[in-house]
Amino acid sequence: MEKRIAIVTGASRGIGRAIAQKLSADGFFVVMVVSTDIAGCESLRNEIGKDKSSAHLCHIGKSEPVTALFAEVMKQHGRVDVVVNNAGIIRDSMIWKMSEEDFDTVINVNLKGTWLMCKEAAKIMKEQKSGRIINISSRAWLGNRGQSNYSASKGGVNALTRVLALELGKFNVLVNTVAPGLIETPMTQALKPEVQQQLIDAQPTKTMGKPEDVANVVAFLSSEKAQFITGQLIYVDGGKSIGAGS
Repeated sequence: MEKRIAIVTGASRGIGRAIAQKLSADGFFVVMVVSTDIAGCESLRNEIGKDKSSAHLCHIGKSEPVTALFAEVMKQHGRVDVVVNNAGIIRDSMIWKMSEEDFDTVINVNLKGTWLMCKEAAKIMKEQKSGRIINISSRAWLGNRGQSNYSASKGGVNALTRVLALELGKFNVLVNTVAPGLIETPMTQALKPEVQQQLIDAQPTKTMGKPEDVANVVAFLSSEKAQFITGQLIYVDGGKSIGAGS
């Protein structure tokens, strides 16, 4: 059986790192993509094996680097089986304080970057007559104060997923979204303890999730067990989406 190839953006830490680790454990060759933290990817390559992974710098918000990335992967491997669009940024502020630059930057990476990655993946997977695209959204698309840019970008990702599921379904390409909630990542670990506790207290489960919780769902959607699932949004948020906006 040919080696399955998975591309994971934002792979150097947090959720992306856990996804790369899980897919590698499941037998994928993992193409790890980051915009700056190549050292983090190289560290992960040492962990999972340099013969089982590669590390690439790519500004996903621009078409030329994304096109070049997929061309390189195809040159090296001749196929792309799974694309996980995990890369994302935040620039939080109430709308009356938010700069236009911060709005544009978040939309460019989170939404346009995901769209560009999906576009190149679709070209290849359509011809292969197989493939999985898994977009990482966020429970925040339902609304978070101070995140008008971020929430809008993730809402756009969810809509994009639905459209691509319709466009690519007949080519045996499945497209789904995973929406994490409060996950223990470097970003949440940097919060003040009292802020962390407030967020945990707002959870129905009264717990914070782990990156592995998200990675396990991505792995399932990447597997043959999910061959009749497409166009879906799956929350990994401890039930927080039940009471959005609180």
